[in-house]
Amino acid sequence: MQVMMRGIGKAFGPVRVLEGVDFHIEAGEIHALMGENGAGKSTLMKILSGVYEADAGEVLIDGKAVQIRGTVDAERAGIAIIHQELNLIPQLTVMENLFLGREPRRFGFVDTAAMRAQARKWLDMVGAERIDPQTEAGLLSIGQQQLVEIAKALSLDARVLVMDEPTAALTNREIETLFEIMLALKARGVAIVYVSHRMEEIFRICDKISVLRDGHFVGERAIKDTGFDEIVRLMVGRELGERFPKRRHTPGEVRMQVSNLADDGNVAGISFDVRAGEVLGIAGLMGAGRSEILRTLFGANRKTAGTVTLDGKPLAVRDAASAIGAGIGFVTEDRKRQGLVLGMSVRENATLVHLDRYAKLGFVSEKAERIAVDNLIKQLRVRTRDAELDVKSLSGGNQQKVVFAKWLAKPPKVLLLDEPTRGVDVGGKAEIYTIINQLAEQGVAIVMVSSELPEVLAMSDRILVMHQGRQAGIFAAATATQEQIMTAAAGGQAAPESTAAA
Repeated sequence: MQVMMRGIGKAFGPVRVLEGVDFHIEAGEIHALMGENGAGKSTLMKILSGVYEADAGEVLIDGKAVQIRGTVDAERAGIAIIHQELNLIPQLTVMENLFLGREPRRFGFVDTAAMRAQARKWLDMVGAERIDPQTEAGLLSIGQQQLVEIAKALSLDARVLVMDEPTAALTNREIETLFEIMLALKARGVAIVYVSHRMEEIFRICDKISVLRDGHFVGERAIKDTGFDEIVRLMVGRELGERFPKRRHTPGEVRMQVSNLADDGNVAGISFDVRAGEVLGIAGLMGAGRSEILRTLFGANRKTAGTVTLDGKPLAVRDAASAIGAGIGFVTEDRKRQGLVLGMSVRENATLVHLDRYAKLGFVSEKAERIAVDNLIKQLRVRTRDAELDVKSLSGGNQQKVVFAKWLAKPPKVLLLDEPTRGVDVGGKAEIYTIINQLAEQGVAIVMVSSELPEVLAMSDRILVMHQGRQAGIFAAATATQEQIMTAAAGGQAAPESTAAA
């Protein structure tokens, strides 16, 4: 099936999100759709899948114009979308989610046996043989839920499958499984639109790439005929320069020292130090305990053993408030649920952590807040109409910048970063890397968890590797390789003692 979108336009109030956009995909093709946060990628795909209706333009399937006024129209046309935030109902079983609203019936009643058999067929087709159709969806891992979403799309006889950031929350093993399924679907003639910020994945799995910039279509390329630099230039409209900006300062004295840290069963025996102006990366497979280290240091998880010192003095963190008071900041992995209050404005979110800085006689000065936040918006290049816009209206990358803004208003002594560039486009990543370097140059000690090995190798001074809740070793980033890090993360040879923390 061939799908063509021509001259697509869409506005939300006075804001034009898409204008004159063209996009097409052929059967048996994996086609990447890229662009900076806010470029219009998700909006274009929501138009294709019937979530939004276009203001202008047309959609043609196999050369014939079709009207897609809702998701039912899209499903009938053979188009399905798997959103970044998965849409399964956690309290229902897998098979109930697969056939919600179209359950097989017999004599007027739901035919449970038939539903289970059909669910088994579609799950097996996507390599999910181990998933029981009668398991509650909420008990599955994110990767397993992703497979159920794909099975659901195939059960609708989807011939065009849109995947929006499908690997954002998957383990390396789950990503490999997903890619195998994508190649199998491609061989069966299914067209796949792949929306992602992960350039390495796109150059590995995709056939073509189309780029949007500021709501306009700027070019299509065959993957074999292009490269990283050209795609970045199309996305941002300029040369990006160094992908990972270099830091040129030397870390100072030890700022935080951790000895034999443990929590309630996730991590134990964790020992490291981090110096003022240093970036200590934490690598490891998903579930190895990386995030749990940060959460325990910040007081979100209960510390059951170990000692922590800050600037040579014992640190007793009971909760997030005491951590913030001691000078520790935390950019969480889940910005929407843990990093932001979505119903509040950019201004309110950016000043929430340090409201005392803007208060006089017990009252917060909105004028003082606006002056500070306007400066932060310029510094971080946050794309927003103004500081009073609800933060939920921003793209994911711009939301992430607002999370950073909370800590830039008053830089902490130690900043904990959990997947700081997840869901952020390549231009936004470069800006966040620059922010990290600037904070390090100011003497902030940074502990950063990242699933992207090129990122953790390039941005860190040293790398602590985790394996199954234990510390597998500490590497000097300047001499470490991806192979060494992955070997240690998988339980192989740990780092030599000479690269351990001083």
